[in-house]
Amino acid sequence: MGYLHIYCGDGKGKTTAALGLAIRAAGAGKRVFIIQLMKGGETSELNSLKKIENITVERCDRAYGFTDKMTEAERQEITACHNRLLEKGFGLVKEKKTDMLIIDEFCAAYNYGLMDTALAESFLLGELPAEVVITGRDPAEIFVAAADYISEIKCIKHPFDRGVVARRGIEY
Repeated sequence: MGYLHIYCGDGKGKTTAALGLAIRAAGAGKRVFIIQLMKGGETSELNSLKKIENITVERCDRAYGFTDKMTEAERQEITACHNRLLEKGFGLVKEKKTDMLIIDEFCAAYNYGLMDTALAESFLLGELPAEVVITGRDPAEIFVAAADYISEIKCIKHPFDRGVVARRGIEY
C-alpha cells in the first residue's frame, strides 16, 4: 500500500522537496513517474532528472502562462493535456509500473478546474498501490483529510518581494 504526500504552502520549495523525494526513491531502485501540470517552459531540474535512470518526467509541450491570461481555447487545451497526463500516471500506478507518482502543481490545476476533478478525486481518495505526491498552494480539504504526509512550506522572506525576477537554477 502507498501513501498520499502533500507539499503545500506559499513558500519556495514545494517542487524541490518533491523532486528530492524522487531522487531518494530512485536511489533506492524505485521507479518514479513525475507529471508537471501548469508547467511547459524550460526548467533547470529537467536537465538533471533526465540523467537519472528510474525517473521519467512528462508535461505539456508548451507553456500556457498564468490562468487569468488564458483564452478559453487555451484552457481547454491545457485541461486536455492535464487529463492525458493524469490518466497515464494513474494507469502506471494501477498497473504497478511505477513505485512513486509525483503530480507537481496538482493543487493549482485542481483548484482552477484545469483537469477532470472527478477522475483525480476517484484515484487519490482510493487505495493507493504506490506513493503519490501532490504539490501546490491551497490543497483542497478532501485531499488534506486523506493525506498521510503533509509538509507546509511557508514563505518568510523572498527576493521577489524586492522586485528580483526568477533566477535560472534557483527558481526555475
